[in-house]
Amino acid sequence: MTNLLWAVWLFAFCQSSGVNGQEEFMLLAGPFTEEPERSSRTGVNAAFECSRPLPPSSTQYFEYLQSRGVTHFKVPLSWDQLLPTGLPSQAQQEVVTCYQTLLRQLLVVGLQPLVVLHGSTVPDNLKSRYGGWESQELVNMFLQYAEFAFQEFGALVHFWVTLSELDDVWHDGLPASSLQNLLQLNENIYQLYHQHFPDKGRRLSMGLRASDAAILSQIKPSTTMDFLSVHIEFDCSSASNLEKKLRTFQIASGNLPILIYKMTVHECSYDQFELLGNFLQVLNHNDLNILGCDMKDMLGKLDMQDVPAGYIIQDYTRTTMFRNSYQSVWDKFGAQTTTERDFFLQQSFPSGFQWATSSESFKVEGGWLEGGKGETIWDRFGHNGLAYANQTADQACDSYHKVDYDVYLLRGLDVTTYQFSISWARIFPSGYRSSHSVKGVLYYDKLINALIESGIQPVVTLYHWDLPQALQELGGWTNTSIVDAFKDYADFCFSRFGDRVKIWNTFSSPWVVSHAGYGTGEHPPGLKDYAVASYQVTHNMLKAHAEAWHVYNDNYRAKQGGKVGIALNSDWAEPMNPSKPEDIAAANRYLQFMLGWFSILKTQIEEKRKKCPLSEPARLPIFSPDERKKIQGTADFLGLNHYTSRLVSSSDGGCTPGPQGVGDFQANVDPSWPSTASAWIFSAPWGLRRLLNYISTEYLNITKVPIHITGNGMATQYSGNTLNDTSRIEYMKRYINEALKAMALDGVDVQRFTVQSLMDGFEGREGYNQRFGLHQVNFEDVDRPRTPKQSAYFYSQVIKQNGFDMSKDKVLKAVTPQPNRQPTALSASEVPSKSKVVWEKFSHQSKFQREVYHYGTFPQDFSWGVFSSAYQIEGGWNADGKGPSIWDNFTQKPGSIPADANGDVACDSYHRLEEDLYMLRALRVNSYRFSLSWSRIFPDGRRTSLNQKGVDYYNRLIDGLLAYNITPMVTIYHWDLPQALQDLGGWDNVDMTDIFNDFCDFCFATFGDRVKFWMTFNQPHSIAWSGYGLGQLPPNVKNPGTAPYRIAHNLIKAHAKAYHTYDDKYRKSQGGLVSIALNSDWMEPKDANIPREVVAADRALQFQIGWFAHPIFKNGDYPDAMKWQVGNKSELQRLSESRLPSFTEQEKSFIRGTADMFCLNHYTTKIAHHATLRLTPQSYEYDKDVSEAEEKDSPNTAIDKHRAAAWGLRRLLNWIKEEYGDPEIYISENGVGTDSKTTWDDSARVFYHKTYIDEALKAYDIDGVKVKGYIATSLMDSFEWLNGYKVVFGLHHVDFTNPNRPRTPKYSAHFYYQVMKDNGFPPSDDEKMLYGHFRKDFLWSVSTASYQIEGGWRADGKGLSIWDTFAHTPLRVFNDDNGDIACDSYNKIEEDVAMLKQLKVTHYRFSISWPRVLPDGTTKHINEAGLNYYHRLLDALLAANIQPHATLYHWDLPQALQDVGGWENDTIVTRFRDYADVIFSQLGHKVKYWITINEPYNVANIGHGYGTAAPGISFRPGTLPYIVAHNLIKAHAEAWHLYNDKYRAKQKGIISITINSDWSEPRNPYKQEDVDAARRVVQFQLGWFAHPIFNGDYSNTMKTIIRERSLAAGLRKSRLPEFSPEEIKRIKGTYDYFGFNHYTTVLAFPVDFGKLQHYDADRGVGTIADRTWLDSGSAWLKVSPFGFRRILNFIKEEYGNPPIIITENGISERGPVDLNDIQRIYYFEKYINQLLKANLLDDVDIRGYTAWTLMDNLEWATGFSERFGLFYVNRSDPNLPRVAKASVGVYSSMINCNGFPDPALGPHDCLKPAPEGTNAPIMDDTVKFLGMKLSTNDAATGLNATFALLIVAVFGAICSSVCFFVSRKQSKKKNVETMMLERKL
Repeated sequence: MTNLLWAVWLFAFCQSSGVNGQEEFMLLAGPFTEEPERSSRTGVNAAFECSRPLPPSSTQYFEYLQSRGVTHFKVPLSWDQLLPTGLPSQAQQEVVTCYQTLLRQLLVVGLQPLVVLHGSTVPDNLKSRYGGWESQELVNMFLQYAEFAFQEFGALVHFWVTLSELDDVWHDGLPASSLQNLLQLNENIYQLYHQHFPDKGRRLSMGLRASDAAILSQIKPSTTMDFLSVHIEFDCSSASNLEKKLRTFQIASGNLPILIYKMTVHECSYDQFELLGNFLQVLNHNDLNILGCDMKDMLGKLDMQDVPAGYIIQDYTRTTMFRNSYQSVWDKFGAQTTTERDFFLQQSFPSGFQWATSSESFKVEGGWLEGGKGETIWDRFGHNGLAYANQTADQACDSYHKVDYDVYLLRGLDVTTYQFSISWARIFPSGYRSSHSVKGVLYYDKLINALIESGIQPVVTLYHWDLPQALQELGGWTNTSIVDAFKDYADFCFSRFGDRVKIWNTFSSPWVVSHAGYGTGEHPPGLKDYAVASYQVTHNMLKAHAEAWHVYNDNYRAKQGGKVGIALNSDWAEPMNPSKPEDIAAANRYLQFMLGWFSILKTQIEEKRKKCPLSEPARLPIFSPDERKKIQGTADFLGLNHYTSRLVSSSDGGCTPGPQGVGDFQANVDPSWPSTASAWIFSAPWGLRRLLNYISTEYLNITKVPIHITGNGMATQYSGNTLNDTSRIEYMKRYINEALKAMALDGVDVQRFTVQSLMDGFEGREGYNQRFGLHQVNFEDVDRPRTPKQSAYFYSQVIKQNGFDMSKDKVLKAVTPQPNRQPTALSASEVPSKSKVVWEKFSHQSKFQREVYHYGTFPQDFSWGVFSSAYQIEGGWNADGKGPSIWDNFTQKPGSIPADANGDVACDSYHRLEEDLYMLRALRVNSYRFSLSWSRIFPDGRRTSLNQKGVDYYNRLIDGLLAYNITPMVTIYHWDLPQALQDLGGWDNVDMTDIFNDFCDFCFATFGDRVKFWMTFNQPHSIAWSGYGLGQLPPNVKNPGTAPYRIAHNLIKAHAKAYHTYDDKYRKSQGGLVSIALNSDWMEPKDANIPREVVAADRALQFQIGWFAHPIFKNGDYPDAMKWQVGNKSELQRLSESRLPSFTEQEKSFIRGTADMFCLNHYTTKIAHHATLRLTPQSYEYDKDVSEAEEKDSPNTAIDKHRAAAWGLRRLLNWIKEEYGDPEIYISENGVGTDSKTTWDDSARVFYHKTYIDEALKAYDIDGVKVKGYIATSLMDSFEWLNGYKVVFGLHHVDFTNPNRPRTPKYSAHFYYQVMKDNGFPPSDDEKMLYGHFRKDFLWSVSTASYQIEGGWRADGKGLSIWDTFAHTPLRVFNDDNGDIACDSYNKIEEDVAMLKQLKVTHYRFSISWPRVLPDGTTKHINEAGLNYYHRLLDALLAANIQPHATLYHWDLPQALQDVGGWENDTIVTRFRDYADVIFSQLGHKVKYWITINEPYNVANIGHGYGTAAPGISFRPGTLPYIVAHNLIKAHAEAWHLYNDKYRAKQKGIISITINSDWSEPRNPYKQEDVDAARRVVQFQLGWFAHPIFNGDYSNTMKTIIRERSLAAGLRKSRLPEFSPEEIKRIKGTYDYFGFNHYTTVLAFPVDFGKLQHYDADRGVGTIADRTWLDSGSAWLKVSPFGFRRILNFIKEEYGNPPIIITENGISERGPVDLNDIQRIYYFEKYINQLLKANLLDDVDIRGYTAWTLMDNLEWATGFSERFGLFYVNRSDPNLPRVAKASVGVYSSMINCNGFPDPALGPHDCLKPAPEGTNAPIMDDTVKFLGMKLSTNDAATGLNATFALLIVAVFGAICSSVCFFVSRKQSKKKNVETMMLERKL
């Protein structure tokens, strides 16, 4: 083995150095010896002379040599044996034939012969006749011999040596004439040879000793030989002389390549590895042009123990790896027949084989500017219009926003590995670490974490072509500095992601970068410099790869344990003409140019440079010795991207740069190879196997690293049936099988197969015109929906089988549930039932209590699933022997269903099982509820008609589910009765009980070994009432008075019998559960305070769910409420007996307890009202005496009267718990119908499930209901019964217009997956309280506005304001309210200050009424009385140690100024400045905090756009708001400069503007279009004013959009006014802090308003609210605290983290007054805590918080109907007394604590009892006060008298409220919502 290491060492040096810089490095063995003696190590034997036949083992010997690495074999010819007489005409033909046979044997096994014409000594028989070399006659005879040899053997030989021992003549002392003759002879032979064989690649030489360089001075080597054949004497004791000798010899030869033809080793021990290393270092010198070396004498005396027995060749050595790998592979496969080549191997891959798919960042991510991402060269390429149809990758597949969508696809495929690339520019926008983007990193964190959570291994490519453009500006990959930049980038990625990423590709297809990017210029950066740049790029990428590998190896490998490799791309190359050696050589060169680089290029390029002295076809950079050392071995695996093959022929490339020119080859394809949409990809699958063999042989025999197939796939055109991609399936099938053959048959170590790609993407120059994806992406839809193609389903099958062995079947076992059996009996329900406690518990909840969201999780064993039913999805209505069902017959009658739809095909699930399993895998449900088609199993309903193919279908389905750990939940009957049974009467036939039982028995026996969860019937209520009562459903019997009861009776008995059959025959062996799926709405009484309404609601439930649940779960009989009602009605109808059948006692006993769990289908809530309904006609509906109505406050759905009232589910679950003995409950159906036009962006369904599942969570987590599972309706869109395909319930969209019925996941599918993954709704960071404190000087305040509170509208000379005018205009303000008196604060300074003191605020924000001070708006007249009011207010505040925070303008413009244009007239800027000057001069010495203008957005848009606020202008919405805003901004700036220049130094105050804005989130967070819309909301509201003031000028977003829309409408310029440069300069920076008003968040989505010209059309956005956000008293205000923190962070990032003072924040209420304002408490706690998070966690510079508002007041256009106050103002009392609400105590505690003390640290000193408002509500007219009914005046007096006696409990860390008693209004005012489009107005 030690000797083998020598050979390995030599190979390693040859491969990594210039030694192997030739076309092929020659490793010589041979020749044959005549007398082999295996025992002899010193004997000398003559060369084999063909004097006898070739030994029989010669071929075996040659194969062995070739397999061990030998490339060439020496064949000395025998002159005297071939031509005994010297004459060619008298040649010995048998000898000729012998040599020809020998040469062919060598070629067949892949060895090239090196033929020696002669040594030097003249054979005796010729010497005796002609003399020695001094004889010219002998010389002429040898020339004839040479010509003869060339003719006989030349076609088989490319390398010749004329005289191998010419130097012997020199040393033997022969006459000088002999030497001269021989030299001339050699020259003549050289010329003769090249005349006969002018082909390139044929070479001839003569042999010398290395020590005899002097002989070269007598010849011209370049004209007499192509290379030097040298015999070297290597003395291990003086190895240093060898290099000098070879260099001298090479210089003397004119730098000819040297072949070490013979190596003689002296004085070397077997273990002198160091000395051998010295020899290898000699070979490694770049300036020595070594063509090859002889291994015989160097290694020939090494251990021969491994030589196979029977080998007769003595000079065999154990050299390894020295060979022509291509020839070896070609010889192995080239002779295959087509049948042999294409045979299909039906085997599996090894266990643990990695199945992968891939994507590339620039092709899929989109989000090209998201998160600060830098521009890439591909961004620039697309924006320059260089891709197909000017397409770009700006959005691509939108994967930046769709991580969950992409991982869903991966789960569906069931891949184990996902290979993706990181966008360098997303991580480092400039290419350097200094530009690190946090958001870019977080995107990849999210992706990696999502993969790992789904059990998918991430494989990361660091660089896939998308170089940061900033680096390209510096030269890109041609600049050597990029090596260090890449190294640092790689280091960052390893450190950040390496804890989770264990496989890394440094580069993918670097050849493409150098070839297409810098050679042909087809790819960016578009350089066309193949001669220099292309090679330099590769040079730098290799160095960058090595640096990255070493970074990982040195710094991360030990800890992270990952692997780093490089993914190289290569075609397979086959010779165009296999019989031409030159084509074989050309094919080898082709591969070297793609895969090898630098191994074959050096010599090839040098030859080209010589041939092209006037041009430079290529310039190959040189690696230094240190670089070579650093690069060598830098791969833990070899990644291979392979797609196609080429036929290659030899050619003269001339002086043309590029691979074909320099490489002297031409590449073609066989026209019979199947083409693809890509011009460069042709399907030649066998090439993959051959290429893998080549790589394994050429590169991996020394360093045993595995091969990862990192890319394989083909493109299809974006046209036609793109989903049914059969060509891709065939391509994948064949290529994967070739990889399997390479592994199984050839022993190639392949560990991963990656299909390119996961989905269609941006394909470079081809844009979106070519599709490589397993999933189709609809690039014409902004949602970028992804739909599996047929190839995706095929690939998932391959993965499932781990290859192609169909014979392996897994033994599948279902999880056996542990039944919690019900008690045998429960007492009958009372009338009303004891379950009425549910209404008592819940019906008196406030809306806040009812709707507040609950965070928590379900138990670990909770069952999450989805639903379907046979008729709705299966199709195949008559396939494979299925019989017709009643639904087949019904739907096939024209007019039965809208658009004559039917379930004949439906979703075609009968034929598309794998597609259904794909969805279930992707969702990761743990249960799937489906139904069996009775007529598919028993076509006529009876066992005798058994249809085995139907059984087989369900077996495949069940086995498929279990294979992925999905529990089958099987419904035996879901409405599709065999028509043959209906013909016998259907469920009206009492025999159906036995018939159904037999069907159940068969199902239990056939499937029960794997099915452990059974439901006998689905919704028997629907069968009985809708099928036999209303006649709406098949069998369409309309007999509402009696048939429903009979049918239900039979159904209950049939269920019970089936249950007992399972219980008696199968439960013990199978261990499953059996139940029945019952449906019920929740029934909420119209007025829960009226007992008979509660009784009516209970009765409605008993008639719906109790009809079946009461017999089964309670006492075996119908509920008394039902028996009583139907019995009485029947008697009143003069019937002799009740229409409700009776059970016998035996039947009751048999029925009772026949369910192992409670299965509930629930969709909506109804309002129940007692009614006495008519007696005729007889009807189940009238029997109830209940009127059912919609719950009007909840959202509509696509199903009529199905409101989405989620809160009803919790109540229904509680009712079932109370009514049926606390059973385990499975919600077996729940979902919402949407219009079929709503495809994948189904936010309504998301809201539905979000709210309904949370109500189930409340029932479980809060109420203790045993909720065990939730089944979402439904898996996919399907045939929706009477609605056909008009209404859909699916989590997946099905295109019913496409025969493939493609399934596409909707937004709701991804949402539901997240819910299941989280097992509910665990509290997010947003929901968790942060304990801590604000800064010590934190500003705590409360706010008001002059018009809203002051009153005194005409007092003391006050002028009219626009709000006075507006409020006195009819229909402008709700309820005709106005601010004439308001809260009368003009006369109640003391009361107002007392409230402030009670709150403990440090500041008070109020506004100054401009017309109170300047009645006509100008300084012509200053109203001293008005000023005096503010002086008194300020003095009172300062006396109370409360700092005033004054707003100059809070919307109440003097009407006199409005009369001259108001804010539209630019003179207003000066007017406002003058007004501000008056106020500053008069009040400034008392005020240190100023606000110029409050909410300019509302002034501009609400007042001058919508017209719903003063001055009420709405007729110029496209221009006026922008003009007004323009003047507002300038007015603010002038006031700021006035203060800054004139007053700041003396008064030392601060001044700014208050801007209001909602936060906006995308309606669909996975959608770039919605993300952009959300941004526009903030930019058009907040940014409209903040951008000019804080950044200078309007935002580019606003300017661009408004300008483009204006011009598109035919206007000459933008409707948005422009600031002059001077104005921009003057406005920018006019702030001392950021005053910010915030209340709520919206969900945004784009809306196209067409050519309309107004603010909303410019913004192009619609907004909604999440249904889980709590309501308020204002339609526009939803409680969404998380948005507060996010918008504060936005301000920080957008405007440089200015100091922020929250100048308004609060919530309104409406309706009856309740001083226990728990919703306001909740709001303040949540919002202020988000403020604290922004401050402490995010470093947002928060300086203060202001609550809106001090007291209930005139809320603008909504009048007094909406109340924001901390204090209640009793408007029924002329004195307008102020009464503290409970929130006062909470807010004052927060102020006192300066935040939220941590309760874990014990009681904080700041938590002290504080007086609070009474818990008695104040009514508009009369109230109940302390048990007495008093007038509001008396109540107020009593309240004031007793107020001091009332105290409340101490507020804790989260300031929880105390309990108050509550009463309600006796008369309720009509709740009228006003026309409010934005915020408060």
